[in-house]
Amino acid sequence: MKLSISLTTLALALFALSLLVGPAELSIGDSIAGLFAGGGEATGIIMREIRLPRALLGLAIGMSLGLSGAVLQGFLRNPLAEPGVIGVSSMAALGAVLVFYSGLAGSSLYALPAGALFGALLAVLILLAIAARQGSTLTLILAGVALSSLAGALTSLVLNLSPNPFASYEMIFWLLGSLKDRSMEFVVIALPLMAVGWFLIALSARAIDALSLGEEAASSLGIDMARARFMIVTGVALSVGAATAVSGTIGFIGLVVPHLIRPLTNRMPSSLLLPAGLGGASLLLAADIAARIILPAGELNVGVLTALIGAPFFLWLVVRARREML
Repeated sequence: MKLSISLTTLALALFALSLLVGPAELSIGDSIAGLFAGGGEATGIIMREIRLPRALLGLAIGMSLGLSGAVLQGFLRNPLAEPGVIGVSSMAALGAVLVFYSGLAGSSLYALPAGALFGALLAVLILLAIAARQGSTLTLILAGVALSSLAGALTSLVLNLSPNPFASYEMIFWLLGSLKDRSMEFVVIALPLMAVGWFLIALSARAIDALSLGEEAASSLGIDMARARFMIVTGVALSVGAATAVSGTIGFIGLVVPHLIRPLTNRMPSSLLLPAGLGGASLLLAADIAARIILPAGELNVGVLTALIGAPFFLWLVVRARREML
């Protein structure tokens, strides 16, 4: 409980700081006035239509990635598992790139998120058809890896067939992941889907605790494995698919955060869920603030920054696992 309270306080502090950081130099008083009391017209637009949706998305997307990483590592009993391992992120990215390629991205604000959500939904349907009803956890992992590889190859093909360099630049920039220039419409699109995903993941807490004893032991304890797979895969797909739909691909948070938080818990998979979600929200908000400060003129994509943090951490995990095997 103390850990969750501390992480909630950290996430709220970073949320408030995210509202105060930006190219426009606004005082704390002007920011609060613009957010709640209207303030000047320009200040109100900056706070309510630019900074507030960005901070809300940072909070919700980070929560989705951290929570999904924690439940997948418990469910698959694999410390290297993260949302990308079941192919949902890659399929969502492919759906969005196809929208760019078809020229529909400029037709409506909802076209790009709809394409990404369709890709994520397709990934879930394929996974459930292949593995979630009667297959084992290993089958689910293999199906996810195959789906992710196929989506990556098709995304590369679409980029290769891009009609002009400008279209390619738009696709690549979106794939790098960013929270810049997102509006409240993006929050309205993504947040309800993420909330449903969080609820489904929370319902699977007892199942992932039982799974720490193995699938046969979990079944003997009364866990319905098919139902548990359905809730976890659908919950991860909804939350991560919605996140990818509005932000592009932001990787490694789902991998890194559960490992940072786990030593502070009692190491039961269910006790990690909420702290990992809050930790993911804190990490993404901190990375987004850093992306604005490091290069104020050009602004780094936050997906690049999380990859710079996560890739060395991933290598460290591999080296540590190798030492433990020796």
